[in-house]
Amino acid sequence: MSAPGDAKEHRTVSRVTNILELVARSENGCRFADLTAALDAPRSSVHVLVKGLVANGYLHEESGRYTIGSAVRALLAAPTVPIDSAARPSMEALHDKFNETVMLSFLVGDAVVYTDVIESTHMIRYSAPLRTRRPLYPTSSGKCFLAYANETFRENYLAVHIPEGEARDQVRAELSSIAKEGVAINRGQTLPDVSGVSVPIFGHEQLLAVLAMAGPTTRILDRLDEFAAAVKDETNQISTRLAG
Repeated sequence: MSAPGDAKEHRTVSRVTNILELVARSENGCRFADLTAALDAPRSSVHVLVKGLVANGYLHEESGRYTIGSAVRALLAAPTVPIDSAARPSMEALHDKFNETVMLSFLVGDAVVYTDVIESTHMIRYSAPLRTRRPLYPTSSGKCFLAYANETFRENYLAVHIPEGEARDQVRAELSSIAKEGVAINRGQTLPDVSGVSVPIFGHEQLLAVLAMAGPTTRILDRLDEFAAAVKDETNQISTRLAG
């Protein structure tokens, strides 16, 4: 999976994708007022974009609410998602063994998005948000994507998100270690109460996705090495399924 490199954000494109993502996450559709409030953009600009998306079938309007239109499924949806189906048995195996939350994530722009999650059944557990952009750093999944990204993309990201020079050097060293060891660990860096491990999934010598497992820091901190070994074993199984 190639990183965006020197790609630059475009305001109109960002507004369009934000509209689609907001509507996709809404169970009952979004009202126009919800979209303008979330985008913090002029009503006239949002109105033009929304009506254009409706006209092209990417949004559907009914009773003042917008839902995802048929064009998304008919024109954009892939017929099969081999990584998802190849990863599911491994996610279930990890969940059965450890009963902690297991996640499959992909790189989307300069963010991580979880596309599949099996949550722990413990009363106190990590609940991962599906199909929501998450920062690359310091999430363990994001660290994996950064560690294997091309240098231009990685340095551009660090320049924006880790502006302090010494801290950036420490992150570079951490990412280098992750690339060598093939595992990323987050010891309460994103949320003090949550820790986790992530391992990249490769296919045809490319990073395709990342498999992660996370839980309450007090419960799993001493088991992170054990978790890392188990997740590594399962990512190898996933790569074998993809190849076979």
